Amino acid sequence: MASRVPSRVPRNVWVLSLTSLLRDVASEMLVHLLPLFLANVLGVRLALIGLIEGVAETTASLVKILSGWLSDRLGRRKGLTVGGYGLAALAMPLLLVAQTWTLVLLYRFLDRIGKGIRTAPRDALIADSVEPDQRGLSFGLHRAADSAGAFLGLLLAAVFVTRMQGSGLVLDAQTFRAIVYFAIVPAALAVLVVVVGVREARTRGPHTGSKTGVPDIDPRFTRFLAVMALFTLGNSTDAFLVLRAQSSGTSVVAILILLAGFNLVYTVLSGPAGALSDRIDRRKVMIGGWLLYAIVYLGFAWADQTWQFALLYGLYGAYYALTAGVAKAFVADLTPNPDRRGWAFGVFNGVIGLTLLPASVVAGVLWEGVGTWPGLGPAAPFIFGSGLSLISVLLMWRWVK
Repeated sequence: MASRVPSRVPRNVWVLSLTSLLRDVASEMLVHLLPLFLANVLGVRLALIGLIEGVAETTASLVKILSGWLSDRLGRRKGLTVGGYGLAALAMPLLLVAQTWTLVLLYRFLDRIGKGIRTAPRDALIADSVEPDQRGLSFGLHRAADSAGAFLGLLLAAVFVTRMQGSGLVLDAQTFRAIVYFAIVPAALAVLVVVVGVREARTRGPHTGSKTGVPDIDPRFTRFLAVMALFTLGNSTDAFLVLRAQSSGTSVVAILILLAGFNLVYTVLSGPAGALSDRIDRRKVMIGGWLLYAIVYLGFAWADQTWQFALLYGLYGAYYALTAGVAKAFVADLTPNPDRRGWAFGVFNGVIGLTLLPASVVAGVLWEGVGTWPGLGPAAPFIFGSGLSLISVLLMWRWVK
């Protein structure tokens, strides 16, 4: 069966998967070190780190909605995809000169605008390029390539940190900037691959929707978005997972290895999880992932040993595999008209990103407090997230049918 996959999956899926792999080699070398750079080098408080991440994701979310709609209006998705990858690559050198958190915020702002521009058109391009019974597998393969790039990027970052500063508990500025220099190369290659390799896919189906360009909304799609927003409110930026591990004495190198393990599990399981969702109700696969998430977040609340974080990160990779690609395939199922698919993916990604701002700020405040209030400690945001996940499971099963 595995030998038949290349003949079944269209060219665009493989090219976009390679693009995501290269981009994630670059971005994952940096994204998990950024909160350490902010906290260890620039001395930024956790609440402000959460705000930076939340603002960045919110910016991306607003752009995703517009970009998805625009790709539907233009009838072409490649140009927006190329532009998004290009802008993110051009923003990376800002980190070489960052001396304050404001320049880091500017980098994250531009990087997330780039992600916002490319995400919905890219997802719609994948959906346009495959048959309905290939959606789970195709999005799963794309997610697997994305996480494989993250795995490689984290291993490279771990090598840099080990060679430049050993196994220290904090990150230094020289190490971080050396990693930025290296990461620029795969980021540029990702742009080249999508420019050369991607072909526009012909959309199928009648052009429907109102004269204003806003499509009729499927009630199931609206309910799904509402449940996703609730779940995401308890799913703050993964920067807090990194800071949680560091607060328990895990070294920078060990954190990078843990994250590499997370991405290895994510890579291995994404394809099979997507293929499984092509055969059974996709909601069941997502519910399984959310139940696992609830367990993992409870584990992060109480873990205090590196081996415990290693186990939890592995399970976290399984959660991602069961939900990330499957959710996008479900969005495609709920929007059978390809002329409205870019809009649907834009709104889906936008709702998630917009919810990340309050989620990240709430997590930072629960952990460290605000003003004179000292907060509830490092376990609080993870208990909060676990509880919302269980509520989302019930709503997904009973309300989204």
